[in-house]
Amino acid sequence: MTQPNRSDDPLRLTVSLPAYNEQDNIGPMIDLVLQEVGPLVDDLEVIVVDDGSRDATAQVVEARAEQDPRVRLVRHPVNQGYGAAVYDGVWAASKEWIFFTDSDRQFSLDELPRFLARRSEADLVIGYRYARSDPWFRRFFGQGWSWLVNLMFGYTARDIDCAYKLFRREVIETIQVDSRGATFSAEFLVQAKRAGFRIVEEPVSHHPRVAGSQTGANPRVILRAFRELAKLRWRLWRSGYA
Repeated sequence: MTQPNRSDDPLRLTVSLPAYNEQDNIGPMIDLVLQEVGPLVDDLEVIVVDDGSRDATAQVVEARAEQDPRVRLVRHPVNQGYGAAVYDGVWAASKEWIFFTDSDRQFSLDELPRFLARRSEADLVIGYRYARSDPWFRRFFGQGWSWLVNLMFGYTARDIDCAYKLFRREVIETIQVDSRGATFSAEFLVQAKRAGFRIVEEPVSHHPRVAGSQTGANPRVILRAFRELAKLRWRLWRSGYA
């Protein structure tokens, strides 16, 4: 849908990091982005969305922002959920390319060059975890969720919720995503596919947490996700999208 980049075009990249109670992870994660991603691009922006954390996450980010103007904090006064944090970080981005990943250091940034290398052939380069380092029930729910989304909307992605996605700014300027809950990634990919953007997939490694604790798999979050997915399917049916 978009003309491929020329190899000599400047690479301007926003890295967006949603964070909730990640005071022990967010500082090292920002440092990793600056050290490992900074040399790969011509212009770097780092946005951290603090989703109503009850710890010192925001204060850590503010301290880093004072040291480096490339770092910016977006703060939710109260917790709004993972999808809202991802949405606000992505839609606040100012660069031509946007990459979002989690703040918990379970993904390796040294795999990003492989994603950047595919920019000329795709509008979105999305990851899938080939060996997910999570408890069995999170792996079970994740596989089931991806299966359900692909069943309801046609093949969309191997690992819908993998938090390792690179895409052109044009994508968010074109599509509308209403979900602010756990269905965000599903709706984002479904709408991008519907709009005709080119999507390619790349495997990524996934590591155990080194600090903090996971907050997913909450029954209320899961129930909200199913409701949002059903509403999305209904909206697309009504708009004529099979």
